[in-house]
Amino acid sequence: MPLFPDAPSTQRQIARTRARADRHSGAIAHRFRRIAIAVCCVALSSGCQNPSPSTVAPAVPSPSQPPPSPLPPLLATALIPSAAELKPAIATFIEGTAASSTLANAQGVWLQDDRGLLADYQGTVPLSAASLTKAATSLAALQTLGAGYRYETQVGFTGAVQNGLLKGDLIVRGGQNPFFVWEDAIALGNFLTRQGIRQIDGNLVIQGPFYMNFETQTAAVGAALRQGLDANLWPQEALQQYQTLPATTPKPQVTIKGGIVAVESAPAQTQWMLQHRSLPLASLLKKMNRYSNNPMADTIANSIGGPKIVAQQAIAATGVGPSEIQLVNGSGLAVENRMSPRAVCGIFRAIDRLVQAQGMTVADIFTVMGQDESVLDQRPLPVQSVLKSGTLDTVSALAGALPTRQGVVWFALMNNEGDVEAFRKQQETLLSALDRTLGPSKLPLPALKSTIPEPPASVFEQLWVKL
Repeated sequence: MPLFPDAPSTQRQIARTRARADRHSGAIAHRFRRIAIAVCCVALSSGCQNPSPSTVAPAVPSPSQPPPSPLPPLLATALIPSAAELKPAIATFIEGTAASSTLANAQGVWLQDDRGLLADYQGTVPLSAASLTKAATSLAALQTLGAGYRYETQVGFTGAVQNGLLKGDLIVRGGQNPFFVWEDAIALGNFLTRQGIRQIDGNLVIQGPFYMNFETQTAAVGAALRQGLDANLWPQEALQQYQTLPATTPKPQVTIKGGIVAVESAPAQTQWMLQHRSLPLASLLKKMNRYSNNPMADTIANSIGGPKIVAQQAIAATGVGPSEIQLVNGSGLAVENRMSPRAVCGIFRAIDRLVQAQGMTVADIFTVMGQDESVLDQRPLPVQSVLKSGTLDTVSALAGALPTRQGVVWFALMNNEGDVEAFRKQQETLLSALDRTLGPSKLPLPALKSTIPEPPASVFEQLWVKL
């Protein structure tokens, strides 16, 4: 396989989420080997073409807005002088990552800009993608639900309120909100207090998919909500999150006397009084990607039909074959999640085109280095680059957009079966070399500039609306 196609011719508020992706465990035995890299002049073949009719994935449910058309084939006639300039740095990267792996060919590289392909090493080979899977989940969610979609949760009660006592049950009807946290429960407790409810004589009744603090089991979710409503029961984590809220926020003391009950449907006599509307989907995806939050990713993927639907939509949007996107979950927390470097770049570009139509940029969905707090904080990566990483025990991957004087360069670096720390250092070295070779952008590129501000601490009160 040719390494280069030469020829005339691509806040802290969630830091506590216990994100379990983008970390690795244990030391890995090193085994060094070098491979000879043949750099030969070849004609640039087209990339990201539509799959043949025999391999087209099954149709997906109709999204709320049309998915972007598949990416056009890379032009084989475009002259890209910078491709040749990148050869030494990428050759060194391939040699180094192969030497850090127990399987030399378990590495992949794809670089392109809007003119065409810059570098391809096993770019169409599916490799373990780890948390790069979350990019596919982001794309499918944006296509299906739309960037402004909000998950809804309703709260009601049965019985009557007398002198601060609700003689009945508190009812919560969930809607798969992936980001209902301590601050939301505190805001609910304060709303109930303002409505004259200080004690609930009956049960906490939960209907449907209601999740809290990234827990999905009804017993754990109900226990957390009970604690959140009553400051006397707060664990240390809840107190810490309360301290991030505006200083005037009261500490609720709403007690629930009964137990936690799960039901398939709410009682007919329920009086619905309150609705919680989550942050817009784009903001949720940004939080998910910044901290590589696995429970959020799996919840969002399941809310649109599961990993099979995510894969089908990503295949349709990028135009790659089904073998290049294989998913068993929406988070990447499985080595069976496999994507090719070409597919990953195609997903980023499809997201970019999709959100641009709504006045946003890809920087509104992923981490912007030098701007956003994230799991990438300790890594020396180019400022203003828009990135997503992925890590499992022997897998390290990094992908996104690099701002240069020549415009945006899209890249995917996928390294399997080796020393994660060594992989990361080689990725960082390569991006630094690309930054020097292509020239860093002197000013932030509009295409990689965030348009959505970080929500203020007061937002949690604003998400609740009286019915």
